[in-house]
This record gives sequence, structure tokens and C-alpha cells, in this order.
Amino acid sequence: MRSVDDMTARARIRDAALARFGLDGVAGTSVRAVAADAGVSPALVLHHFESKEGLRRACDEHVLALIRSGGGDSDVSGLVESLRAATPVRRYLGRALVEATDEARALFAGIVESTRRWLAEREAEGAVRPAADERARAVTYVSWLLAPLVLGDLVGEALGGDPAETSVAVRGARAGLEMLTHGLFTDERWLTAFTAAQREVS
Repeated sequence: MRSVDDMTARARIRDAALARFGLDGVAGTSVRAVAADAGVSPALVLHHFESKEGLRRACDEHVLALIRSGGGDSDVSGLVESLRAATPVRRYLGRALVEATDEARALFAGIVESTRRWLAEREAEGAVRPAADERARAVTYVSWLLAPLVLGDLVGEALGGDPAETSVAVRGARAGLEMLTHGLFTDERWLTAFTAAQREVS
């Protein structure tokens, strides 16, 4: 069984890697840089994760675990705390998805599947409206959430800040939630048109 210190060191190294990968990308990050950020030796990084690839896998697993355990906190102080803590995760996701590696594709697929299940559960509770295409709903929802991180500088210039930082992320998320909760269009003309177009192109 790992000691508490051992487990704490592992988490500290993983968190340092998450932040460094988000800033410099996996290819641009060395084990030595992660070790320096975590305040440990490179040998300890390799002891826990075996390689930089093992470290990246641990970051992906951590991100997916956070997403699977998420769903929001109705307590405002708890929500704000979790949003602030998630800044390195947002930056990591933005960098990983831009690099579009096979690993990033697998991470995206995992996020979509977790989101599909979460939306289905909320639908069963009556908190989410039914969808004609459950998978397309999940893919589109995830794409909307991640787009500001992938577009990065462009969104940042338009909104006046880094979209991975809490204040900008919350501003964008609130605008999206307002549209999702109250709707955007006042009638069904575009929905009707694209429903008909889908039948034509299928």
C-alpha cells in the first residue's frame, strides 16, 4: 500500500504536469521541467509514472475522472471554488485538442461518452429535455463547451481575457447556459428547415 506521502507526491507531480502540458504542450515539455515545477527529482517522476507518456495518461485519466464526477454544484461558493480550481484543466484540454493527437481524440471521445450518459441521466430526472439524436446532442454540447478553449486567442480577444481563466470561462458559460435554458430563437423556422434538410441529405 502506498504511503500518504507517496500518494501526495504522485498527485503533486500530476498536477504540475497538467499545468505544464497546458502551457507548453506534451511535446514541448520535459520530465525535468515537470519535476522542477513539482519540486521533486526527475527520478521520482519516472518512479511514479515510468515515462512522459505515462504522465500524460495520468493527466487524461484525471481530467476524465473530474468530468465524470462533475455536474455542477448548486452551492455558489462551491461552484466558484471548483471553477477556479479547474483553470489548469481547461488550459490542458485546449492545448491537447489543438494538437489533435490520437490520445487527444481518445480523450475527446471519453468526454463525449461521459456527457452523453450525464445528459441521459438528467433527462430521466426531467431536468433535460428529450433529444431526437442523443449522441449528436452530446457531441454538440461538448463541442460548444470546448470551442472557446480550442479557439483560445480569438475568443480571448473578443471577450477580453484568457478563456481558460475563471472570469472569462464563467462569462462564456453563463451566456451559453442562458441560451440553453431559455432558448435563443422565438419560433421553429430554422429547426423545421434543418430537420427537412437532414432528411434530404441522409
